[in-house]
Amino acid sequence: MKTFTFKVLAIITLFLLIIFINSACSTEYNEIADKLELKVAAASDLTLAFTEVGSLFEEETGATITFSFGSTGQLADQIANGAPFNVFAAANIKFVDQLNEKDLIFPDTQTTYAFGRIGIATLPDQPIVIEKLEDLLQPEVVKVAIANPDHAPYGLAAKQALETVGIWEELQGKLVYGRNISDTLAFIETGNVEAGIIALSLYQEDIVNFHMIEENLHTPLEQSIAVINETNQEELSRKFIDFIMGPVGKPIMESYGFVVPE
Repeated sequence: MKTFTFKVLAIITLFLLIIFINSACSTEYNEIADKLELKVAAASDLTLAFTEVGSLFEEETGATITFSFGSTGQLADQIANGAPFNVFAAANIKFVDQLNEKDLIFPDTQTTYAFGRIGIATLPDQPIVIEKLEDLLQPEVVKVAIANPDHAPYGLAAKQALETVGIWEELQGKLVYGRNISDTLAFIETGNVEAGIIALSLYQEDIVNFHMIEENLHTPLEQSIAVINETNQEELSRKFIDFIMGPVGKPIMESYGFVVPE
């Protein structure tokens, strides 16, 4: 009887020990996974390019990247108010400069990683021919979408181009503002507007027609990136920026129409 009781106790003890070891290992793995998580605030024009680059970065490092795509101005406000991002990739260098002035980034990490372009987009089955900015004045064009120029750099570039050719005021009654450049594209894709001005980096030829706007009509879209100085992932964040500018990231960025500095 004593022998039987001893065996039962031994089995129970072994069972509990296995549960304890598994629990400890699981906690350890979760901690490791947490350590390799990177949160990146990125301008909406980067949605396609960064999603592709990010996937390859995850494969190389084992890290998990969570992107928050949005208007550069709104993301900068979130960071200034303490949002827990590790990296900020802006569509306009001005917003990174402002965070630097507030001591919110590591200054030595600030890098110009790309220059963007804008163009006029319409649906492929659009009956109205719209190939240049002045075509937007046609009476058949009822609504034109651009990103909100107050906080979206690509919207500001669109506004500057329309001002340069002298039709900004005439278009006021037609303009519809997206929160960011992805929203602007959505207005076109859903047929809610006859045309819109979007980033070249979001152009997909099977979805919309696209006509480039001359770059001398607006201020250059110099895009800047930096590591947020409250990050708990400084080394991994720096590695992500190097990856974008390196032999893997650079050709991907270029394939989406960005001009990447040497």
